[in-house]
Amino acid sequence: MQLQPLHNIKLVAFDADDTLWDCQGHFNSVEKAYCELLSSFGSHDEISSRLFSVESANMPLLGYGSKAFTLSMVENAVRISGGKLSHEQLLKIISLGKSLLRLPATPLPGVVNTLRQLRELQCYSMVVFTKGDNLEQENKLVRSGLSEFFKDVIVVSDKTKHEYTRLCDMFDTDINHLCMVGNSFKSDIAPVLQLGGYGVYVPYKLMWKHEEGKVFGHPHLREVSHIGQIMNLL
Repeated sequence: MQLQPLHNIKLVAFDADDTLWDCQGHFNSVEKAYCELLSSFGSHDEISSRLFSVESANMPLLGYGSKAFTLSMVENAVRISGGKLSHEQLLKIISLGKSLLRLPATPLPGVVNTLRQLRELQCYSMVVFTKGDNLEQENKLVRSGLSEFFKDVIVVSDKTKHEYTRLCDMFDTDINHLCMVGNSFKSDIAPVLQLGGYGVYVPYKLMWKHEEGKVFGHPHLREVSHIGQIMNLL
């Protein structure tokens, strides 16, 4: 079925992780190594499940990102080992967490060409709108080589309706002129649709459990299988 184009869009906001570059794959690799490191204290599934529980409990205080994830890994390891974690294991966990701060942020296929074409249209303000740690997200954008395509990168603690409204205010536009592009329906798409904006949902092959949520239909929603298909909508 042919997707109907979107009209009157002035601001196009892009999610970062797993929309512009792979992120979850690196987190999965670190978590696998983490579970192997602690294998004497439980099965992979048990350690992973308990880590997610600790991580979820910490989110209101620590937020999102690699630093918060590292603290949760340390806390979970101490708990699951009954305090028997060695110094070497602790340092290894910290090293695993730090490796996420250096992930390459290589643009996903089609991203560079799509952003270049959108910029050449000169019709939209283009920004990165993401959640997490400011320094971490800004550094990933620099490493990705995509900075030149965006007017700004806005990092928030969470993608709430209030933050989407504030994003529009920052660029002197209304929510009905916003198009949000992202891989998480829960964080990137649903709040914008509920406010009256437009969403382009680009599912990624990997999904963090925290971002899983129900997908619903909406007249302002467009779902594409590849980011390059955005050019048929804008």
